[in-house]
Amino acid sequence: MTAPPLKRRPSTDHGPDPATPVPAPSGRSAPKDVARQGAPSALRPNPHTGNGRTPLAWLHVRAPGRRTVPSATSVCACGWDRSAIGERRVLALIADHDTHRQTCPLRTTKPEGRAAA
Repeated sequence: MTAPPLKRRPSTDHGPDPATPVPAPSGRSAPKDVARQGAPSALRPNPHTGNGRTPLAWLHVRAPGRRTVPSATSVCACGWDRSAIGERRVLALIADHDTHRQTCPLRTTKPEGRAAA
């Protein structure tokens, strides 16, 4: 006895394989007009021009809630980096941060202030 024929799907081969890329007639991958249809936002100027000011010093105080110990960090672009834990030390760090902002060599515009630092 012979085995029954296996079922096959009908052939749908009516053209090139859709996964195979077809080369462009000129040998390039896209016509010249495609570049003009790109995202217009890529050519626009930056709308966020700013006001010319740059942050230099940061004071971050963390006091999560009642009956918790506060902490703080004071960081400046000049290399100043301090931290404190506890209410009394955090208050002292806030005062030191304010003093540093007045004497920071990056913020001082006077020549004698830069030389002193």
